[in-house]
Amino acid sequence: MKSKNLTYSGIILLHIAFGVALYLNSKLSIPYGLGILSISLLVLLKTQNAKNQVLYIAAYAVGSEVMIRMTGGYVAYEMGKYSIIIFMLMGIYFSGFSKNSFPYWIFLIILIPGILVATVTLNLDTNIIKAIAFNISGPICLGVSAVYCYQRRITLKELDNVLLCILAPIITTVTYMFLYTPSVKEVITSTQSNFQTSGGFGPNQVATVLGLGTFILFTRLIFHSKEKWVIISNLALLLMVAFRGLVTFSRGGMMCAGVMIILFFVVLFFVTKRSARVKLYWLIGISGFLFVIIWNYSISQSNGLISNRYANQDAKGREKSSLLTGREEIMGNEFGMFLENPIIGVGVGKGKENRIEDLGETVASHNEITRMLAEHGSFGVLAMLILIITPLALYVNNRQNIYLLSFFTFWILTINHAAMRLAAPAFVYALSLLHVYSIEEQKKLNKNLEEN
Repeated sequence: MKSKNLTYSGIILLHIAFGVALYLNSKLSIPYGLGILSISLLVLLKTQNAKNQVLYIAAYAVGSEVMIRMTGGYVAYEMGKYSIIIFMLMGIYFSGFSKNSFPYWIFLIILIPGILVATVTLNLDTNIIKAIAFNISGPICLGVSAVYCYQRRITLKELDNVLLCILAPIITTVTYMFLYTPSVKEVITSTQSNFQTSGGFGPNQVATVLGLGTFILFTRLIFHSKEKWVIISNLALLLMVAFRGLVTFSRGGMMCAGVMIILFFVVLFFVTKRSARVKLYWLIGISGFLFVIIWNYSISQSNGLISNRYANQDAKGREKSSLLTGREEIMGNEFGMFLENPIIGVGVGKGKENRIEDLGETVASHNEITRMLAEHGSFGVLAMLILIITPLALYVNNRQNIYLLSFFTFWILTINHAAMRLAAPAFVYALSLLHVYSIEEQKKLNKNLEEN
């Protein structure tokens, strides 16, 4: 147990050191990003994915995506998604895929018409490859990851280690953010999403990964905190990550984390024996207490503006006219495109061009659902039905994946406020398709195979 805890503390300390190094010299971000890619490829080639190494590698790429973007370390902006697609294809090559994963092959195929339409509808002065890649890389990343993960067997312990691989570089990100703005009081002057408190990067993307990090740390606090110093360490990390997530003033990521935690408690309630539910009640109470601490500290550090933000008020306490900071107008515009082009849509990337004409501004979509409808038409409707129905259907026979509903929730909520800017919603969605089994179940299966 001690050696495991020492390994865990070593991982955390190493990634804190990474954050310090990247703050002191942001140019290190390029070798950091290239190092992740190179080492990952070498590991996959050497092991041939014998023990699902691709999951750990892709998880680390997901967790580090915002940090590398924040410090300008990617050769291409969408490099995070591209690398995960490559990793997953290698995993499929080495380890195959389930024959029952055909819904996701269908999903990938029905993305093609929208791409073909875009080659005709996009303006002549538009960089067609760039426009299509920006909008389609997320769905392709999801589809390929889903094919690999579909009903792939994994233990709960292994899945927890995959989540740790996401968490580690998020710790690097938070370390960098604390060094970038040690005192948030000085830079919070309004209720708008704050770039200064977000490490100088997009608050929406930062809050998304910090929300995911908050959830992972919460689960580690419950399942992987046996010794006092580990409890204190995880508790401190949880408070810091949640606090920095809140003061980005981007609500979606942290609200998503809250819903994930609530759903997680609901799942635990139903899978826990009655005798153990007393402990669960204690955990709920402690969680509520922690929320009060984080929330009140955030209020004190933001001069009360954080409460205005979540109440949809401006700095003077006046109600804002838009609940979704203008995104409902974009959603309405995209739904209008769908109604005008219900069969094949307007084409991948064309929605952004149309908004210049319709709304007079260049705004990328923040909602993946309405974007899919507008740009893919009826094919987009079918694609979303596949994505929504399949994991929920799998849950009926895969109750041991206690994270499934939380993973699914992260995906569906994130794509509604941040589209698929990041690889995180695509990869986390794919994790909901894994078949989690117990060691006892595996022993029984091995015994049956030997007897037959």
